[in-house]
Amino acid sequence: MRKSTSMLSSWLTIIAATVLVSGTAVSAEVGKVSANPANGKVIFTQGKGDVPACLSCHGENALGNDAMGAPRLANIGYVYIVKQLTNFAADKRVPSGLGAVMNGFAKALSEQDRRDVAAFVDSLPRKFEPSDLKALKAEGQQVGQPHLGKLLVHSGVKGKVASCYSCHGFNGRGADPIFPAIGNQKYVYLVNQLKSWRDGTRNNDPVVGGVSYDAGCGENADR
Repeated sequence: MRKSTSMLSSWLTIIAATVLVSGTAVSAEVGKVSANPANGKVIFTQGKGDVPACLSCHGENALGNDAMGAPRLANIGYVYIVKQLTNFAADKRVPSGLGAVMNGFAKALSEQDRRDVAAFVDSLPRKFEPSDLKALKAEGQQVGQPHLGKLLVHSGVKGKVASCYSCHGFNGRGADPIFPAIGNQKYVYLVNQLKSWRDGTRNNDPVVGGVSYDAGCGENADR
């Protein structure tokens, strides 16, 4: 069991490392949905009521923070961000660790506020700020090998799992409104989410949950 868990953890970190260095994300258009990015900016930079400024965890430009396990929000997809905030508010997604505060924050915001924040972060400049994998490794973080994860990201596992590209697009650029951009996502967050999908602690999308489970089991069996 210990060997199986170790192998699973290794493959999950490999996948995350590959996605991390894949390239830049493509912003989704917001025009079809009623949203006020100006109000979203106020909430993101100053907070609202009991909700602190989003930038305190996600960074000034919403590029994420590996030390806190906070994800990049900028340009990953307007509809995806709205969905996650809605799921947090309804307790359909209940993260652990520092992310556990998201449920309370999302509930404290109105539906309009959540749309406004999503519109604002989706409008931010497209910047590529990768995680410092060498620094993370020096700090004791388990870091995968992109050239191995590339096999899964590009080709999947024959007969078991489709390639990551088949949903998230070339270089992980995403396909809003369904699939988020993951090419610029923070490494620690990606690893944590892959593990959460695999062990079932995150289950607000059955497709991803099934993929994570099958990839882990398949690679353990092959090894």
